[in-house]
Amino acid sequence: MTAELRPWTPADASALRAVVAAAPDLVRQTGGADLSTDAAAAEHIRRHLAPRGPRSYAFAVAVDGVAVGSVGIGAVDDVHATAWLSYWLAASARGRGLAAAALVGASAWAVRELGTFRLELGHRVNNPASCRVATRAGYPAEGVERAKLRYGDERFDVETHARLATDPAPGVVGLPVR
Repeated sequence: MTAELRPWTPADASALRAVVAAAPDLVRQTGGADLSTDAAAAEHIRRHLAPRGPRSYAFAVAVDGVAVGSVGIGAVDDVHATAWLSYWLAASARGRGLAAAALVGASAWAVRELGTFRLELGHRVNNPASCRVATRAGYPAEGVERAKLRYGDERFDVETHARLATDPAPGVVGLPVR
């Protein structure tokens, strides 16, 4: 198995469509986008996942060339050297440490290429798997923000985690960024 982080391309449309169709929990991660056809998925990639910079970046988590997840780096603030990270993974790719490796790789890239010092992320408190990913990737929990996220009519408390450029390296090898 060869895994890496790389830019999203329209050629990933069918993989994106299949991943989200197979895991209903990912509908939230894509903002409820219409991914019912390859053309719609390609448009979503073009508008939301394709390389965007300088304040927002998204990498496909690719295994043997096929996109199975995403790591986003957004809200890049050059004044304070901070950024917000997000991640999701296909149900079929979970449970192998791939999400933590992707997060470590993207975090190292953000520190190296963007000069960020503080990297932040958050997950719904009812998502313990995402908490395990964050913790394994070297992001200690910092606290809970009440009702921070809204999906449809429902609000969710979010546990915030952060990693500093000066923190010790996590015990996870990061995916390479292409």
